[in-house]
Amino acid sequence: MKLQAHDWELLLLPEIGGAIGVLRHAGHDVLRSAPEGTADVLATGCFPLVPYANRIAHGRFAFGGQACQLPLNFGDHPHSLHGLGWQSGWAVEEAGPNHAVLVHAHDGGTGWPWAYRAEQRFVLAPGAVRVELSLTNLADTPMPAGIGLHPYFPRDADTRLRFDAEGVWLADATMLPTETAAAAHFGDWAAGAPVAGETLIDNAYDGWGGSAQIGQRRGNITMHVEGASVLHLFRPPGTDFFCVEPVNHLPDAINRGGMDMLAPGETRTLAMTLSI
Repeated sequence: MKLQAHDWELLLLPEIGGAIGVLRHAGHDVLRSAPEGTADVLATGCFPLVPYANRIAHGRFAFGGQACQLPLNFGDHPHSLHGLGWQSGWAVEEAGPNHAVLVHAHDGGTGWPWAYRAEQRFVLAPGAVRVELSLTNLADTPMPAGIGLHPYFPRDADTRLRFDAEGVWLADATMLPTETAAAAHFGDWAAGAPVAGETLIDNAYDGWGGSAQIGQRRGNITMHVEGASVLHLFRPPGTDFFCVEPVNHLPDAINRGGMDMLAPGETRTLAMTLSI
């Protein structure tokens, strides 16, 4: 499904995790473009994280006096990753030249013990695109609630990133947080640092201010986010992309007392605006 307005081109892939396949402005890729015909959500430009973001250790947690075991959903990785939305089809609820609404509903049971409704809203405006992700608890008991977005940005030798945060979480070999370090541990992001580098960064920055600037040869991108206090930076070696992921909790927060709770009928929302 393609939207075109205000020099934007947005290709949505509802059947592939509700992902963004293409996001271009004035003919230039703002997000990494998915290969034509791909069925792999991990090859797209952005996908939603719901009803939790990042990892839950070994897919296990206790809540309300009950032990829960989630499927291990990422090959031979030892932890459950990124929730259900990215591995589900989304329904198109609204569509127009400059806006669309996608919906993903879960009835409880396999994958997550609570029923919920997730909604993505996309709006194209002059110089900016807004992606809003919401999660509503449809169960009759409180539900842990995690949401986030996983955008992939092109990178080259000149790409720079700037953001402010209080600190970064170092991680073990399976990418679970272990201890905090200074926010400049992997780069002086507060001053604006090159993204170039061939060591893995897959770490969460806590106390994030909600904005980031990405400098590219063809111009700057500003990310502004409402509803997220954590930024997860993913820079895999040997690639031409990196990810700046706004999320509302740290990895494995459900086992560490740091995950929001939704009362029955309550909604949590995260919104990301990318401006050129």
